Amino acid sequence: MKIIHAANQLKPGSKRVCLAIGFFDGVHLGHQQIIRQTITDARQHDAIALVLTFDRHPNSVVAPGQVPPLIYSLPQKLRAIESLGADTLLLIPFDEKFSRQTGEEFIRRLAGDLGKIQSLCVGADFVFGYRRSGNVALLKKLGAKTGFTVHGLAAVSLDGRNVSSTRIREAIRAGELDAANQMLGRPYAVSGRVVAGDGVGRQLGFPTANLNVTGLVLPPNGVYAGLTKVKGKSYRVALNIGFRPTLASDARVLRVEAHLLDFDGNLYGADLTVEMGNKLREEKQFASTTALQRQIRNDLTYLFDSC
Repeated sequence: MKIIHAANQLKPGSKRVCLAIGFFDGVHLGHQQIIRQTITDARQHDAIALVLTFDRHPNSVVAPGQVPPLIYSLPQKLRAIESLGADTLLLIPFDEKFSRQTGEEFIRRLAGDLGKIQSLCVGADFVFGYRRSGNVALLKKLGAKTGFTVHGLAAVSLDGRNVSSTRIREAIRAGELDAANQMLGRPYAVSGRVVAGDGVGRQLGFPTANLNVTGLVLPPNGVYAGLTKVKGKSYRVALNIGFRPTLASDARVLRVEAHLLDFDGNLYGADLTVEMGNKLREEKQFASTTALQRQIRNDLTYLFDSC
């Protein structure tokens, strides 16, 4: 999948463009429906399947106090979109200048830069533009004038309720990972860049990769089974989410630490994605580091035997 950062970089030539627009946090079942409809349209019309999304949540610019924790990091979201088969992704930097466009200005400029739009696909409740001035009705009005069709797709329903990013966040926070998996259409995974830690895990005999998960929603604290891939090879993971209460000198900073079984290597700077499995135990404070080491060995033995 090709990634561009401005619509005029597409250069479709004589081909038309089928376009999906959304923030697509989590790339859940509803988002997949929108993107797949766009791909289907493109295949039918020998057009380019283009997905448009943003590099940050729009609220980070227009309502900084109301930015939700995200389900997916940006690289994780882009990988999920790519897996659906889109030809090109237009990743727009969402800044103050961009946010001042009305909905109509946004679509007219987009159409001018992309050339011939064949179809445009969004969710039925999609709103966009300055002060949320754009919606599906406006898209259909503009489409009638400029010659593109509009799909405003209804939300996917699961267990009698609409699938949404908000609902998935609630499930993750509550530790209801099976429900999150169903709504995502894939196993829930936490992803982040590996950053330098304080080396305590290695001192205890269990080196960990410390993930930068700033801005992401997380399950309840505790130790979880997980699975990851490094250079195409799968590794079982014990993932700790919490404040490490046994280490009295440790500042009260939430940490996400992954211990990869049978892995020996340097992961600093890499983007590591851990597919979440069962919760092994709650976070707790042990009487000593020796007791903590004993418990970690038990965790890993259970993890090894259960996989």
